[in-house]
Amino acid sequence: MEPIEALPQKGTSVERRAFLTDAAGVAASTSLPTYTRPVTPPGSSGAIGVVHLVELREGLNSLFVLDAAYGGSDVLRLAVRHLHRVRRVLNEGNPPEAIARQLHLLVSETAGFCGWLAYDAEDQNTARRYWGEALAAATMVQDAHLQAYVFGFMSLQARHENRPREAVDLARAAQERAARLDSPALRSIMAAREAGALSFLADASGASKKLAESRRLLDLPRGRPAPEWAAFHGHAELDNWEASLHINAGRHNAAIPFLRQTLARQDQMYGRNRALYRIRLATTLVKAGEIDEGAAHAVETIPSLEEVESGRVAKEISKVTNLLRWQDADCARQAVACLTDYARATGAA
Repeated sequence: MEPIEALPQKGTSVERRAFLTDAAGVAASTSLPTYTRPVTPPGSSGAIGVVHLVELREGLNSLFVLDAAYGGSDVLRLAVRHLHRVRRVLNEGNPPEAIARQLHLLVSETAGFCGWLAYDAEDQNTARRYWGEALAAATMVQDAHLQAYVFGFMSLQARHENRPREAVDLARAAQERAARLDSPALRSIMAAREAGALSFLADASGASKKLAESRRLLDLPRGRPAPEWAAFHGHAELDNWEASLHINAGRHNAAIPFLRQTLARQDQMYGRNRALYRIRLATTLVKAGEIDEGAAHAVETIPSLEEVESGRVAKEISKVTNLLRWQDADCARQAVACLTDYARATGAA
């Protein structure tokens, strides 16, 4: 996507934070809407209308793009501001009933996205708080799509926190709501998340069947299209889940081709995901005994860390660095030195 390529490259975490905080600069350089500008004033009757919904929706969509490129740690602060704005318009703008419903939906989606950003930043308690608000808003207006959206996030977190049974149940709850909408794309996302949780329960057969279902759903030509927030989902994502199933079963050699394919297929605009995938490939190569290549991939991740601010990425970097420390090879020692120097230079050590 060309707008992302137009973003200036920032070399330090401080510079990147300053850049992201200057939302007007972000919007101008990416051709995205200036989502920090004042919302169009209400009409003469004081009512909020469709134009306000469009502006607020454009603002949220622009945040989706920033998250994909840079990760959640920095973007979270902007998203929280946007959530405050949506709440204010809802509560102070005297919207008609139909518009108020749409604003409630936007509150749910924005709060859910704030939860995702906190999750990516490894602030799990904050993520839970925002997902609670998002689920309450979605339940109040009885919106199956946003209920699926939040349950899907909560499933990811349950798996991340080693609660696989809850992760399975939450993914199934999300699939049930997505099925009401005839949305193959949503069902595909949630089926993949259930597959990952099942693999943690050592249900290899169930996990494989669920992942196969996810692939089938992704390729269905009918049904509702994927919502804006789900644009990340595709074959690269499913290859990553396939690799995870092998890794959870201890089959690191089998996971490597899927991780290579994941990285090859992932669009350049998804900077955070590309960093995660390369680190996972590095870790898996080392565990499979391919120390030289694993160390090389770990070092190749460093340039992307100049752009990405993600707690999950930082955690994976720490893991691969510690893993390489145990390897008796010059390439491993050199990689550890590079990764450690980078961590010290950026204050991550």
